[in-house]
Amino acid sequence: MNGLRDAVVVGGGPAGLAFAVAAARRGLSVTVLERRDLPADKACGEGVLPAGVRALEALGVRPRLGGEDVSSIREIRWIDRDGAVARVALPSPGGLGVRRIALSAALAAEARAAGAEIVDGAEVTAHRRERDGVVAVTSRDEVMGRVLVAADGLGSPVRRREGLDVASGPRAPRRFGLRRHFAVPPWADAVEVHFADGAEAYVTPAGARRVGVAFLFERGPEPARFEDLLPRFPVLERLLAGAAHDSLPRGAGPLLRRAAARTADRLVLLGDAGGYVDALTGEGLSIAFGCAMDLAAILPRALAAGAGRASLWPYEAAWRRRFLPYWAWTRVMLALARRPALRHRVLGMAAARPAPFERLVAAAVG
Repeated sequence: MNGLRDAVVVGGGPAGLAFAVAAARRGLSVTVLERRDLPADKACGEGVLPAGVRALEALGVRPRLGGEDVSSIREIRWIDRDGAVARVALPSPGGLGVRRIALSAALAAEARAAGAEIVDGAEVTAHRRERDGVVAVTSRDEVMGRVLVAADGLGSPVRRREGLDVASGPRAPRRFGLRRHFAVPPWADAVEVHFADGAEAYVTPAGARRVGVAFLFERGPEPARFEDLLPRFPVLERLLAGAAHDSLPRGAGPLLRRAAARTADRLVLLGDAGGYVDALTGEGLSIAFGCAMDLAAILPRALAAGAGRASLWPYEAAWRRRFLPYWAWTRVMLALARRPALRHRVLGMAAARPAPFERLVAAAVG
């Protein structure tokens, strides 16, 4: 890990690895530092919507995703607590359900093939600016890059050390996620969003013999358990009756995160580190891939200008173009989740006349 790198990436999740692929293909020298061993699992809904599928194709990752861990997704189904169903087709090329550990392996393999260096088992404990770049201090070594890309997740230690963390406020609901897989053939080529009081279940096919179930909820005074949340969804509980578990429960949260900015001198926040609202709309991976490719396109010129905040501003602008529609769409869905009577009317309209809702979904996630 000797020598000055063009970019040092903190975090080897989907955002960091996608950036490594795109940046290395542009001739930049990239080192990714990941505290876990790759490939790595994480709590994730595992749905990749159409924009994300196109990004995986552009990155060359799609051919690396094998059939045992991937399912096609043709539509989104919203299922109310009384069993009412609204079905909305996804725009071309449709979506994918991808087991997170398989996505991690494919992205890491493509990043290495593109020429990026990946160092796993290397936790970044600090960073500091020097005259020629930013030094990442790891449990093994020190690595210097002309720019530091923080792709270190919702709780981003880099964001916190930089003073870019913005508190959500005492009145902001604290939403959490909890995911587990079941060894059962998917019953639909769709992502299903089931609604209940105070929680939603996000069901994604993730291979020929697997479905993932992610609960999204506002946590009470006691930690939530998967087996306590499942009975809130009787339809889903019946579908999974007798199915063997295919993974251990994994949790994440609080989901709502804010950053004062995505850029500073010789530093960029990428992926969830740059801000997040909620997982209900399933857009996290698509936004991460898109922003990673945007940053890789912007970075050569920014590096030539010294990678100060002003030269990195085009990334901030690109991030806003992607994030603001996601923010608006997610706020709408959260409002429906919290207002059963309104949700029932809207889903009834979508079931009766899906075409206007398909256009809305295409604009939001396509």
